[in-house]
Amino acid sequence: MAEAKAHGIIQRLLEDESALRKFVRRRVGEEALVDDILQQSFTRAVASAHSLHNEESVLAWFYRILRHAVADYYRSHGAEARRDEAFLRELTISGDHQEPPPDEVKATACACLHGLLPSLHGNYAEVIKRIDLDGESPAQVAKELKISRNNLTVRLHRGRQSLRAALEGACGMCSKHGCLNCTCG
Repeated sequence: MAEAKAHGIIQRLLEDESALRKFVRRRVGEEALVDDILQQSFTRAVASAHSLHNEESVLAWFYRILRHAVADYYRSHGAEARRDEAFLRELTISGDHQEPPPDEVKATACACLHGLLPSLHGNYAEVIKRIDLDGESPAQVAKELKISRNNLTVRLHRGRQSLRAALEGACGMCSKHGCLNCTCG
């Protein structure tokens, strides 16, 4: 009986899906958010179908669920923004918000990295060295290696994964934090 009631409610709501979608879109704007909020609201409606006593008021009941879902989204979004602001204030006060100059980062990068590069499979080491360490253009590297840009992207991704695994094996915990100011040597 409860399943039939929930099914009937969902059928009724799906008949008005475009109006429901428009209602949410006016409040949040982003289509991906509209889909998420509608999906959450449909789930809530099914879970609380037993609380609907008058099936003629299903739309009013569902609009109330939608309004609550939109309010929940903005409440959580606001809380996230406040957390981010507080974190930024804390970083600013401590002075940790400033990034070191690139040449300083290179100087403090883990020395193990250069020793592990030659041990990587295939020509991953060359791609990582040229793009990540020497700063060459990916388009130029792909052209010189006579491979497609997509192929280069795949090689670079796999090379980075292999290097990360090698660094974690060789350096342990310090590699989990980006290998800056390495203490494993």
